[in-house]
Amino acid sequence: MKHEVLAIRHVYFEDLGSLELVLGDRGLPVRYLDVGRGPIEAPNPLDPSLLVVLGGPIGAFEDAHYPHLAPLLSMLEKRIAAGLPTIGICLGSQLIARALGARVYPSGKLELGWSPLTLTDAGRASALRHLEADGASVPVFHWHGDTFDLPKDATLLASTHMCAHQAFTWGEHVLALQCHPEVLVERFESWLVAYPGDVAKSGTTVAALREETARHGAKLERAARAMFGEWLDRFTVDAR
Repeated sequence: MKHEVLAIRHVYFEDLGSLELVLGDRGLPVRYLDVGRGPIEAPNPLDPSLLVVLGGPIGAFEDAHYPHLAPLLSMLEKRIAAGLPTIGICLGSQLIARALGARVYPSGKLELGWSPLTLTDAGRASALRHLEADGASVPVFHWHGDTFDLPKDATLLASTHMCAHQAFTWGEHVLALQCHPEVLVERFESWLVAYPGDVAKSGTTVAALREETARHGAKLERAARAMFGEWLDRFTVDAR
């Protein structure tokens, strides 16, 4: 296994964000594999210390439109079966759910904006506990219109009023996050420029999202770095 993180990226600004800062503190190099730039050769999913599948605006069930999804699902199946650390964020969480045999489908509503998670008892006992500070939940960023059924043998960690399945673990080595705890304030403007149609459909505004991000972003960055760090501490995902 290589002391390297492989991040599957669908959109250039939906990157590792605060997770990349945590990995940098641990001396772990990150390699991005950008899909959508022509044919790609699927790497060996067992090579990296950590595999992260990031977000994007496509559906995890749209194989007929996006041929990279089938080999990506195969990678996830092999990696999960091997018991290796794997994280999915937004689209990545949906692909993990699908790799574990769960249904992924349009939810019929767009969850877009800042709102806190409601942690389960298992969530409060997990690294997600950092998303609750001094008894109050830290607002987390959301941007998705699809959802998934909870995979068999998965442990639900968090929900929101709009989405019952916001985060889950499967075994000790898989973490799936429907929300976007990784988002960084300094990179947020790209989201607003890229997806104005979603903003209009959601009923919010660019100005409101910008203001909420300025208000909540720094607190989320601190909480997310602590969360990702604690989760990684369970594995030898460290080059130091």
